[in-house]
Parts: sequence; structure tokens; C-alpha cells
Amino acid sequence: MARPIKETPILFGEDARRFEERMKQVRRETPEEKERRLADFELGMKMLELGKRTKRARI
Repeated sequence: MARPIKETPILFGEDARRFEERMKQVRRETPEEKERRLADFELGMKMLELGKRTKRARI
């Protein structure tokens, strides 16, 4: 049986202000980083699909 999910902590004061400021900052990625991220995503999706096909073949 699954364990219950703990409550998400609430930030107050300086921690909350820093978190909000950091969330407002736009993170830029270079074309190389984007290409790598998309390649990793495609690889993960292929692995997922292969796992599904393998599981179906065993059933």
C-alpha cells in the first residue's frame, strides 16, 4: 500500500521572497542545451515504448 503524501511546506518571510524572485527569473537555454534536452526526452520516450511492448509480449 502506498504511503501518504506529506504536506507541502509553506514558505514565509525572507524564504518566500527569495523563492518568488527566483521564480520570476527566466532561465535561458542555449540551442545546444535545447537539442540535448530534446534528445534525452526522445530517448526516454523510446525506452518507455520499448518497455510497454516488452511487457505486452510477455503477457
